[in-house]
Amino acid sequence: MLKNLPEINKINKEELIRLNLDEKIEWSRKIINKAFESYKKLILTWTGGKDSTLMLWLVRNFCLENNYKIPKVIFINEGDIFEEILEFINQVKESWNLDLVEIKNEDVLKQVRKVGDVVKVSKLNERNRNELKKIGFKGEEFVFEPESLIGCHLMKTVPLKEYIEKNNIEGVFVAIRWDEQEARSEETFFSPRKDPDHIRIHPILHFTEKDVWTAIKRYNIPVNKLYSEGYRSLGAKSTTKKLSDKPAWEQDFDQIPERAGRYQDKEEIMKRLRDLGYM
Repeated sequence: MLKNLPEINKINKEELIRLNLDEKIEWSRKIINKAFESYKKLILTWTGGKDSTLMLWLVRNFCLENNYKIPKVIFINEGDIFEEILEFINQVKESWNLDLVEIKNEDVLKQVRKVGDVVKVSKLNERNRNELKKIGFKGEEFVFEPESLIGCHLMKTVPLKEYIEKNNIEGVFVAIRWDEQEARSEETFFSPRKDPDHIRIHPILHFTEKDVWTAIKRYNIPVNKLYSEGYRSLGAKSTTKKLSDKPAWEQDFDQIPERAGRYQDKEEIMKRLRDLGYM
């Protein structure tokens, strides 16, 4: 594990938030550098959204400049994905020459064709049945809804954990931000996790939503076209709504919460999801 992790994580949060964009990017590069110095088996999670694309851009540039191999990029397919996200991911994968791995909970998806289908617990494998017990579910069946407690845990957290276990991953780059969601507001740059043991690395924690869009525009970073249609934050297709007809970067960041268009039941249980291993 990272020996001087406490010192890195004790950097004053408010001071970092007040930095200008160039300074914030430089701090991100320090976090990325420390990750590569400390761990050999790293992966990067990518949703196709603005935050994870910015993080991917930062890590990729750092690797190209310092002769590091770009980590495998992990895309978690929850079973309810915007077609525009899949299209965007494939485009960027080709143009950036990424080693992309798509992971999903195949065991659950064997029983599912669409959101709302019923999943029989007795037909699930032992791993998934045990994961349901962890969250206190005792029913014989559940409705497939990727943004619910069961859905988020089985369709996102479990596949990621399985990948980490099978590949002995030491560190996982994740693109969360302090200002994005209350349950993430106290996160640290290097966050130790168990079940399985690994470190979550958060290079853009100190960025604001405005910072993200400023960086994307300034450095011509590719971005999903859904944002130009009015979506501020991208989740599951069936439960994500756009907040305006204005492009995301032109909307009122101060008056309208960034994740207001997301499934709000999920927002209310985010802390519990993160305790279970969610990003």
